[in-house]
Amino acid sequence: MGAGMGGFVDGILLHQILQWHNMLSGKMPPNNLVDAKVNMYWDGIFHAAVWIMTALGLRLLWGAGAQTDVPWSGRTFFGGLLIGWGLFNVVEGTIDHEILSLHHVYEYTGNHLPADLAFLGFGVLLLGLFVAAGG
Repeated sequence: MGAGMGGFVDGILLHQILQWHNMLSGKMPPNNLVDAKVNMYWDGIFHAAVWIMTALGLRLLWGAGAQTDVPWSGRTFFGGLLIGWGLFNVVEGTIDHEILSLHHVYEYTGNHLPADLAFLGFGVLLLGLFVAAGG
């Protein structure tokens, strides 16, 4: 569920509200209607994928709740959110931003690296909080 929630924050906040980038804006800047529509389509595919991640997380949570040997606590739940969201940022940020250059956190600037590193750093911070909390 954490990976899905992290993806929703990325897609809703960075793609739609702030409009800092689109899924393919590093390869196809949305400077005309056709390119904007292609980017919007792939943003929709991205949102569908994170919806599926969230739904799978809910299914796993439901199954875990039925088991007596699984600790049922807020700490376990929030630990799962931290590790999932942290892994989402690190994996998506490394692959899409740095390796493939599909987009960057703040696409429409000459220097992408500070925002990309902040995105990755936030993911590492979430993973560090998970570890520090005894995860």
